[in-house]
Amino acid sequence: MIVKTRSVPLSIQKLQALLRRLPKNHQKIPIIQEDLAKKMAGYRGEYSIDYPLSFVPSKDYSILHDIRLPFKEYFFQIDTLILSQRFILILEVKNIAGKLYFDQDFHQLIRTLDGKEEGFPDPILQIRRHEFQMKAWLEKHKFPELPMESLVVISNPYSQIQISPEHKHLHKIILHREALSSKISKIDHLHKKEILTEKLLKKIIRLLMKQHRESNSSILDQFGIKRHELQKGVQCMDCNHLAMQRKHGSWFCPNCYYKCKNAHIEALKDYCYLINSTITNQEARDFLLLSSLDVTTRILRSTATKFDGVYKSTLYHLTFED
Repeated sequence: MIVKTRSVPLSIQKLQALLRRLPKNHQKIPIIQEDLAKKMAGYRGEYSIDYPLSFVPSKDYSILHDIRLPFKEYFFQIDTLILSQRFILILEVKNIAGKLYFDQDFHQLIRTLDGKEEGFPDPILQIRRHEFQMKAWLEKHKFPELPMESLVVISNPYSQIQISPEHKHLHKIILHREALSSKISKIDHLHKKEILTEKLLKKIIRLLMKQHRESNSSILDQFGIKRHELQKGVQCMDCNHLAMQRKHGSWFCPNCYYKCKNAHIEALKDYCYLINSTITNQEARDFLLLSSLDVTTRILRSTATKFDGVYKSTLYHLTFED
């Protein structure tokens, strides 16, 4: 059973919003596009394992995708966490093309592609660290200790996996995504003893969901971009022109003549992702390029999830789920 579904990460949505709002000649665009491409590749890799996971008996397992939990003063994030009454399985997914050599002497992953070598962090160290953090999390909340297994899943089916002869044991934990369901079946046969009651397993899952926190750091600070560098206005969903004009209760594009009643929703999403999740009427008028206080109030009251205060001091809360 999938308890926490996979969705487009907030970091990707923020990068996409930032690219929409920067002038086309902005000097930071190439590095933002590069970061977005890497994150999209990672997301597509994680998404691609959903098919082999669909062959796993849903009644036996609870699956949580992209779970991020507190650990001391930090957080740790697991691509996919699979729980049963008998064991826990951690999946670290890598979408990396080319020839992949797992160097355990210097703890790095070396990728060779088109004659060029490139180093990546060692996924083996990552899963060992996640095992330690997950065990510590269970212990902190006084849950029974469960057998813990980890796998590194290579989502690109054309990648070549290479491991040195002295580290043959890594063959047991590194695999292509096509072998995932059969590998889980083998792990299942290794753990026969039920350690958790169904009630206790559900309690663990509830706490995992309660403590999950998606990373929400400032994308502007990350790239050293100032708020005044962002382009304002409602963007046309047909030709991407900035900015549409508000006429007779709809948004009108002067460039392609596209008309839409709710085009402001995407603009307010951009504001939420790039600037703040709360907004005042004055801030909304400034960002949407509106002059009417009453029109802006109607837009905000129909879009915001809640609002506090009265009249001009009202603070509107913006929450969007992709």
